[in-house]
Amino acid sequence: MHTFNLNANLSTVSRALQNIQLDAAMHEPEALGQNGVSYRHRKLVEEKTKISQSNNSHRQFSSAIWRLPTEILAEIFSYCVPEDGDWAPSPYLAPMLLTTVCQRWREVAVDMPSLWRRLRLEVDHSDWKQRAFCYESYLKRSRGRQLSLTLECHNNEWTELRSLLQPHIDQVSSLSLGFFSGAGSLMVADFSRLEELVIYTDGSDPVPAVIRSIAQLPPSMRSLKIMDTWLNLKLLTGVKLLAWAGLTNLEIVVEGLSSFPRLLRICPNLLSLTMIGIFTAIDPVEEFMHPNLQSLRISGDLHVDSIRNLGLFYAITLPNLRALEVRNMGQWPHEEFKAFLMRSQCPLERFVFGGGVMTTDQQLAEYTTLFPSLELVINPTHSTFYF
Repeated sequence: MHTFNLNANLSTVSRALQNIQLDAAMHEPEALGQNGVSYRHRKLVEEKTKISQSNNSHRQFSSAIWRLPTEILAEIFSYCVPEDGDWAPSPYLAPMLLTTVCQRWREVAVDMPSLWRRLRLEVDHSDWKQRAFCYESYLKRSRGRQLSLTLECHNNEWTELRSLLQPHIDQVSSLSLGFFSGAGSLMVADFSRLEELVIYTDGSDPVPAVIRSIAQLPPSMRSLKIMDTWLNLKLLTGVKLLAWAGLTNLEIVVEGLSSFPRLLRICPNLLSLTMIGIFTAIDPVEEFMHPNLQSLRISGDLHVDSIRNLGLFYAITLPNLRALEVRNMGQWPHEEFKAFLMRSQCPLERFVFGGGVMTTDQQLAEYTTLFPSLELVINPTHSTFYF
């Protein structure tokens, strides 16, 4: 915030005017005939007037800000903290910055729990005590509100973070976990009121730690997104059938379509599934019906344009499916999918073909015949691996 010393500027101009006026009085005949002196005098008068007006405006503005009701000031503060982004504490960003402007702003900001409910915590090889003090101040100021946290571990242990979060663990409703090289596991089940979880890595291979961390999810969990950790059927078989029972939304990267039936089994209440991976033909499995799934998005490897008969829909029945989007699946298994539709008798409303899926106009026409109100979207530009 810039501070302008307008009084000092005004005083300087006033002294210059007095000097010119005194000089003109001592040499009146000469001064009146000299246009240069008169011009300088006139410009300084104009400058004085401008500074006086600016000074008055500055005082009025400062006074207006100071007179704002606390409720209005708090509303303004709420827009200073971004909804998304890096929530690492910084003295140069809100909310910490707001506490440094003046005493009143500090009191208002500290008394707003909503400003302090988003935080990124990091454990690495730097000074943990200093970080912990700052983190603890944030957490205390949240005053029991729901917390959205990002936790990153750059060493083998989450011990420091677990200890720090223990008094506030029941406040955490949204959590992002960064598993960096050498990170151990963190028992997500300990976050008893967690609703949303995102897991990401630094490109290393933390799969065992990730699987141990999510082997059991709290019953409150509704959404799980695993961004760049590849899971396969063998790993998912280690997840107990009811361990993910609360999930209604799942976004996951898998190796092989054999993981698809397993995911449906361990997530009986799933409403939306996004599945990305390198797909090979699915192994024969026992027929399985999932009564709740409404939205399915699938994106395969970018180089599978020659793959046929993946077997994706052979043994699956989805009677409640309403939306389907596919990308990078190669030759679309039209007959297999039609059989799936007949078996499921689902109320399909939206069908999106992205890039990397080969089909024919005749096949598309058959879908609109089966579902007269179907919204059929053909968009080859949507071909990225991730949605």
